[in-house]
Amino acid sequence: MTPALPVTVIGGYLGAGKTTLVNHLLRTSGLRLAVLVNEFGALPIDSDLIEAEGDALVSIAGGCVCCEYGDDLVGAVMQVMALEPKPDHILLESSGVAIPGSILASLLFVDGLRGDGVVVVADAAEIMNTAGNRYLADTIERQLADADILVLNKADLVDEAALDSVRNWLGAQVPGTRILPAVQGQVPHDALLGSVPLPRRGHRISGHAAGLFSSVVLHPSGPVDPVALATSLAEGGHGLVRAKGYVANEAGGQTLIQVVGARWTVEPAEPGHQTGVVCIGLKSGFDPGRLDGLGLVEAV
Repeated sequence: MTPALPVTVIGGYLGAGKTTLVNHLLRTSGLRLAVLVNEFGALPIDSDLIEAEGDALVSIAGGCVCCEYGDDLVGAVMQVMALEPKPDHILLESSGVAIPGSILASLLFVDGLRGDGVVVVADAAEIMNTAGNRYLADTIERQLADADILVLNKADLVDEAALDSVRNWLGAQVPGTRILPAVQGQVPHDALLGSVPLPRRGHRISGHAAGLFSSVVLHPSGPVDPVALATSLAEGGHGLVRAKGYVANEAGGQTLIQVVGARWTVEPAEPGHQTGVVCIGLKSGFDPGRLDGLGLVEAV
């Protein structure tokens, strides 16, 4: 069974820092990423990363590619899926006025793709003002509501009191959504993309912002109900941002559990995977001790 290719949509209003986040992921993730953009005229990739440019593809250092999709998003996705070697993950950077959840929903009809969630980037210094504009409020509200994970970027441009204020405001706008403060889009890829654990890379949190996060591995002592475990991880108030891993299920097989913010999925898995669920959260709100009742917790 060929694993489905995960796709993450990165949304947010104009100037929030989506491009900066994409470039950070290209530089630090160690993954073969395929980045889809509307047009190369507004190519978001730093020029020093680009190795070669063709009619519809740009080759990027580290085995990544950037693909133009224009009006044919599905066609561009199919082109990326046909590449050899295949990418590990697709990033789709939406326009500043697009509704990212709608984009992701349109891609889930493509066989071989798996939605890995919506990451919305917000400007810590401007998001409240922008949302207060009567002409923009609806767009901003819909973008925020689609977020599985919200990156509160440019946190260095406001003081601590203002940052607390905008976080509280966002928490009221989108209750339950995980909010990650960031400077220049520096969030570890492990906290945003469903890339843990991958056989070639293990599950170490990487990136300049790693000090903000804690990571543990949950090892259930025996077979579990995957739906109950996934629900608890996503909705149990543990402060998790991401979780992914394999568990033995009660039917004698294995199940892949994935948690993005407050949302979760479970899917059957081929036998033979090492069991364990990698759990990642912000140190300020994630207490691994809360997971003790769910199974053996091992720090990583």
